[in-house]
Amino acid sequence: MRIIIALLIFSGIILFHEFGHFLLARLNGVFVIEFSLGMGPRLLSHVSRKSGTRYSLKILPFGGSCAMRGEDDGDMSEGAFGRAKVWQRLLIVAAGPFFNFLLAFLGAVIIVTGAGYDAPYAEYLSEGYPAQEAGMERGDLITSVGGEKITVYRDFSGYISLHQKDFAAGKPVTVSWIHDGESKSAELTARQSESGRYILGITGGVRIPAKNPAQVLRYSLYEVKYWISTTLNSLRLLLTGRISVQNVSGPVGVVQMIGDTYEETKSEGGFYLFLNMINLVILLSANLGVMNLLPFPALDGGRIVLLLLEAVRGKKLGENIEGYINLAGFAVLMVLMVLILINDTRKIL
Repeated sequence: MRIIIALLIFSGIILFHEFGHFLLARLNGVFVIEFSLGMGPRLLSHVSRKSGTRYSLKILPFGGSCAMRGEDDGDMSEGAFGRAKVWQRLLIVAAGPFFNFLLAFLGAVIIVTGAGYDAPYAEYLSEGYPAQEAGMERGDLITSVGGEKITVYRDFSGYISLHQKDFAAGKPVTVSWIHDGESKSAELTARQSESGRYILGITGGVRIPAKNPAQVLRYSLYEVKYWISTTLNSLRLLLTGRISVQNVSGPVGVVQMIGDTYEETKSEGGFYLFLNMINLVILLSANLGVMNLLPFPALDGGRIVLLLLEAVRGKKLGENIEGYINLAGFAVLMVLMVLILINDTRKIL
């Protein structure tokens, strides 16, 4: 059951991403040759009599595609846009990452409506740690840490987790908060706890019910913002060598994570299991949206860069050049996928 749940979530996220490309292609008069879920040989396939589009389910339950061409063009190559204008092609390509963020937002609306939000209040202060010594009190609202605005408590706890090396080196951090309507700020130096982690001595995270639709929408946006910023910060730390490649997970690792979450929460009842699965959809969809925007060949971000370059030059780079760039990028991605697959398998075993 855990594998089925994981594949349904993973496939749904990819399908929604590809639907973004599909919808904008149709709205801009670009004929969709095939809309498929999965990779490799086709398992099931149907060609619509009305639109002429082939809908396919393929053997490998990862990935998906939306192959297209211009309706007035004989070019049947996969991924071609025919004679669509540059701005139309930009919209079509960008629609995939946008739909990932849209799906994350819709999921966040469900979470905030059903379980509330984690406002950044200090609910407990550890005695003898920097926050209490600086005068922070229970119920104070944390507004920023290290110059970064805090909108939900996980912004704060995430910052602490990502900067453990800085704290271990004795680097102080500026924390701002509101006490009885008065803004306060202090430079704090984290201390090592009994668990070995460096902390400021602040505990929070209890979820508060949303009072009205406006609050639901606001904190849903904060939820998506949190996962986008977490993904960007993780990439930054990975590229600077501050976290290991061993921490990166691919499709196998993601399926394992979804399965573990399912097993750990199914005893809590259907409602909480559903919310936990939706929370994973938010995390994964926001993550996919960010990763697809990276300016790397074969990703949507790389295609956007090529289209912007075409717009500036007033002409295409040339089918061969663009094809070679995307092929090289795809080859690199496949090598990375194999390495991540090996890493995922090693962690599971």
